Amino acid sequence: MINFKYVRWKNFLSTGNQFTEIKLDKEPTTLIIGENGAGKSTILDALCFSLFGKPFRNISKMQMVNSINNSSTVVEVEFQIGTVEYKVVRSIKPNKFEIYQNNILINQNANARDYQKILEQQILKLNYRSFTQVVILGSSTFVPFMQLKARHRREVVEEILDIQIFSTMNLILKQRLKIILDDIRENDYQYELASEKISFQENHIADLKDNKEKIIQQKQSLIENNKKEVFKRSKQKNDLEINVKNSLTSIDDKLSIESKSTKLKDIQSTLVEKHKTHSSMIGFFENNEDCPTCQQHIDEVFKSDMILQKETEANKIQVGMKELKVELDKVSSRKKEIKEITDEIRNNQVAMAKIESSIIELEKFNVQLNTEMTQLQNDGTTTSDIDKLKSLKEEAELYNKQKSKLREDKLYAEAARNMLQDTGIKTKIIKQYLPIMNKLINKYLTSMEFYVNFTLDENFEETIKSRYRDEFSYASFSEGEKMRIDLALLFTWRAVAKMKNSTNTNLLILDEIFDSSLDGTGTDEFLKILHTLSGENVFVISHKQDVLADKFKSTIKFEKVKNFSHVAV
Repeated sequence: MINFKYVRWKNFLSTGNQFTEIKLDKEPTTLIIGENGAGKSTILDALCFSLFGKPFRNISKMQMVNSINNSSTVVEVEFQIGTVEYKVVRSIKPNKFEIYQNNILINQNANARDYQKILEQQILKLNYRSFTQVVILGSSTFVPFMQLKARHRREVVEEILDIQIFSTMNLILKQRLKIILDDIRENDYQYELASEKISFQENHIADLKDNKEKIIQQKQSLIENNKKEVFKRSKQKNDLEINVKNSLTSIDDKLSIESKSTKLKDIQSTLVEKHKTHSSMIGFFENNEDCPTCQQHIDEVFKSDMILQKETEANKIQVGMKELKVELDKVSSRKKEIKEITDEIRNNQVAMAKIESSIIELEKFNVQLNTEMTQLQNDGTTTSDIDKLKSLKEEAELYNKQKSKLREDKLYAEAARNMLQDTGIKTKIIKQYLPIMNKLINKYLTSMEFYVNFTLDENFEETIKSRYRDEFSYASFSEGEKMRIDLALLFTWRAVAKMKNSTNTNLLILDEIFDSSLDGTGTDEFLKILHTLSGENVFVISHKQDVLADKFKSTIKFEKVKNFSHVAV
């Protein structure tokens, strides 16, 4: 069970820089009141944003940031599952998303999307759609269960019954089956290719026996050509070796040049600092009549002497720096030459290695050709040709064995998928619970004095009959009657969730359901149901303070002062 403890927010929607905190497990029933725009429904957006990264109402992320303060939007929610305590923190400007387990931050190495999956799939075990169906009934942007698409209805019920694992397994099997089918196609292609290679090799061996003299001559010619190529490449390698040796000799001053460059740069740096010091002293005497430290007047003759002295020293340094630059340019030019030569040496060494490798391969090939010529002279075939044919047949046999295994895997995967599809094991489980669900739905409808027979089938399509067996649909009822159906479904999902201990939670929030659709009778009967709930914390948002105030254990009033919403004290 998810036991929500509190939600708090600041700089969120119309709330200012002070946290607004609502305890969620304090009272069994709480009435939230306030004028239009006072911030009553902010609790819905705060809960949904903290848990799922999006508000309950249809507003953008930046619209959630308080337009006056325009920064530091923070929403926090704390809840407990079993003995484990969790806290979720989200903020905008700056963006932040943190999950704490027993006050320890859960590893954030995953990206934001994966981090959200951890929260929904591993901790809460429910998503936004299921949360709004089981925890919230609102009159704003809320989409009731009966207005959801069929597949979305199924998703909600699957989460309540805790059978989403079958959908996950089905998806995994679907992906696995695709891989198996791809493997089968690839295996079939490789088997056909191996068969063609076998046929080609058998024809090749037959041709060898028929044309061995011609083939021997061809191999002999190839050997001679390879020898010529080896000679040619050996000469190329030798030329490169000479070039590398000469190049290495031409850069024997590399270390001394590097050392000289370092020393010259150090001297340059020292001269620059000295020039700055002299320039600073000149500026000091030119701009000061009195000593800023001792406040005594500086003698003009002394000042002139010092300026002249420093200018002379600065000029000498400038001359030295010019001479130093000339020398540095020479050194830099030489370093560039050395680098170019070094790069050339490296390229030549790589080329030499490639040539050496090619020579070795050519010599190996000649050894092989000589062996094949000897074999041809004996029986007209070569060992390599016979071995190749044997290898190809073994390869074809392997593909043939793999074919049988892959087709077996395909059959098992298809059978498992059939079981895990919506029409399989999930539907069987749903059918088991449908009588319970329908019984509960009708029980709650009767409690609210709505006397119809409401039935959901395994596709979650409704059949609604009156006492006189007239058939209706959800869409054919008035808004007040639809609200009774929505409430009955809400309480049914919560009751089933308690049975399964899946999406079971202490929290129930009802947004303005008393303000529009429910009439007086419906309101009274619904309040009776609320007071029968045990172990739950129900929050009702309403404008009807005068009618409802004495029917709730506590009341929270929101008001707006100087453009900011807060809880009235």
